[in-house]
Amino acid sequence: MFKKILIANRGEIALRVIVACRELGIRTVAVYSEADEHSLHVRFADEDVCIGPARSSDSYLNVPAIISAAEITGADAIHPGYGFLSESSYLAEVCEACHIRFIGPDPNVIKLMGDKARARRAMKKAGVPMLPGSDGPVESDEKALKWARDIGYPVIIKAVAGGGGRGMRVVRTPAEMANALRTAQREAEAAFGVGDVYVEKYLENPRHIEFQVLGDHHGNLVHLGERECSIQRRHQKILEESPSTALSDKVRRKMGSLVADAAKAVQYTNAGTFEFLMDHEGKFYFMEVNTRLQVEHPVTEMVTGIDIVKEQIRIAAGERLSFKQSEVTFTGHAIECRVNAEDPETFSPSPGVIHGFSIPGGPGTRVDTFAHAECTVSPYYDSLLAKVITHGRDRQEAIARMRRTLEMTVIEGIKTTVPMHLRILAEADFVAGRLGTAFMDRFAAKPKPGSLAEAV
Repeated sequence: MFKKILIANRGEIALRVIVACRELGIRTVAVYSEADEHSLHVRFADEDVCIGPARSSDSYLNVPAIISAAEITGADAIHPGYGFLSESSYLAEVCEACHIRFIGPDPNVIKLMGDKARARRAMKKAGVPMLPGSDGPVESDEKALKWARDIGYPVIIKAVAGGGGRGMRVVRTPAEMANALRTAQREAEAAFGVGDVYVEKYLENPRHIEFQVLGDHHGNLVHLGERECSIQRRHQKILEESPSTALSDKVRRKMGSLVADAAKAVQYTNAGTFEFLMDHEGKFYFMEVNTRLQVEHPVTEMVTGIDIVKEQIRIAAGERLSFKQSEVTFTGHAIECRVNAEDPETFSPSPGVIHGFSIPGGPGTRVDTFAHAECTVSPYYDSLLAKVITHGRDRQEAIARMRRTLEMTVIEGIKTTVPMHLRILAEADFVAGRLGTAFMDRFAAKPKPGSLAEAV
């Protein structure tokens, strides 16, 4: 087992990894930017190293600085968390060259799955159902239009690299293609350094379902069931839950087995997430593989009782998975609300100093956060402030516990998305489990409680 792990990240996920390491008896190293000098992950790590100015390109994305920090502190391994360098095959390769263990998949698998066009081909070969789409990147209007004619409108243009909704455009008519293609290519180039895009059939209001997998270096690979991630805004997830109300036990077993076999086919190790779209007939279509820990991993931990971060560390250290597929059980229901430092109406960022902070506990409640009273929410990074996770014997109890927790939450000094989450939890379609990726479009179009439009 490792003696010391450097965490190449910040905020709540850095603290999450520190928690797992403490329970395993492993020392930790925090890296931080000048803006994060007084952050909790710096306070609670055993050692800390400043790696640069506030801008992430000069700090949390600075591979030489991170490797240097690992070398000077004698870290055995690096955990990348999520975001930043978590899906960087380059960081994984440099770690390998420097004899530092990267806590994640093999660099070749990260490269394969990071190129969505190549990933589609690999998954298709493994027997995973696909939406019709181009065989590889499309560069010209003519090729894009040809694929769209063959597939049938509407189509979606997607960046080959990256994710998070950047480099994506829906095209409903041929007249929209040229502008959408250029825009997607520019966005992809700016966000990921690669402007390649491909064309795929666009589904109207599907469900977004993902399956968590874990694989060790001894040929053992398991799935931990699915998460429902359909509530999202501009392809950014807002609320997740497990299990999905749309899947029967039979479908769960079938899809889980398919995903596990596909992961084995590409020799997948460590934690990963296979993401799918599910149409109104219950058919699944592959989207992508995220070769890292997901933001929403806590809901899976709550229903399975498995600590995914600990398993990541054990796997990277060469140990076998601590359980078999037959030992994975699913108990109750879990929901996660992402509380962002944003205006709940406009979604504009709301950085600043938090003057009061309290998210109550209680039965079935977990809070993953870096925030506290008098801490500063920086404008330089993602607006995620806290993840509130509740677990209940069934979905109704999980919802009731989430409502109770958010209603009793106090965050003063900045705006947050707590009011929006409370409205979602009370929405009839959500309560009934009628979900799809267009949920937030319909939700946003409805009058707010107490508004003039509602009164009229």
